[in-house]
Amino acid sequence: MDNHFSLLNLPKRFDLSGEALEQSWKQASSQVHPDRFATASAAEKRVAVQWASRVNDAYQTLKSPLSRAAYMCELEGFPVQAESNTAMGATFLMTQMQWREQLDDVRANPQHNGLSELLQEIQAKQLELFNEMKSLIDAQQDYASATQRVREWMFVNKMHQEVKAL
Repeated sequence: MDNHFSLLNLPKRFDLSGEALEQSWKQASSQVHPDRFATASAAEKRVAVQWASRVNDAYQTLKSPLSRAAYMCELEGFPVQAESNTAMGATFLMTQMQWREQLDDVRANPQHNGLSELLQEIQAKQLELFNEMKSLIDAQQDYASATQRVREWMFVNKMHQEVKAL
């Protein structure tokens, strides 16, 4: 059980079926659920709680495509380091600036109806990044490029949350 995929008995792939993930999580959870160890010793109960926590952590990490992509990059020796490595391509930086300006316009003028357009652009970018991850990780196993795109995806998700908050 050296990683979340093996812990949940899943193939190590970015493109995971949500149903398969949930089914694997439920099966693993039922095997290590602390209630199954109600009559066990204190040490066995503690171990059961630790295993249940690991299973839940694995599920939460793999459930989100973005966190799954980041986790897979880190497994392959390419830590995302989003806090310390903010280098991004010029095209993406221009897109960031454009989105920020659009968001500022909407905040300054609530009658401005560009919010839904901005939301659509961001959601399209999220889908594009999701599809890129399937290719970069599953097909090409290009974790260096995938790590760069994960950083971009983190920004896109943050922007999505800001726009949805308005």
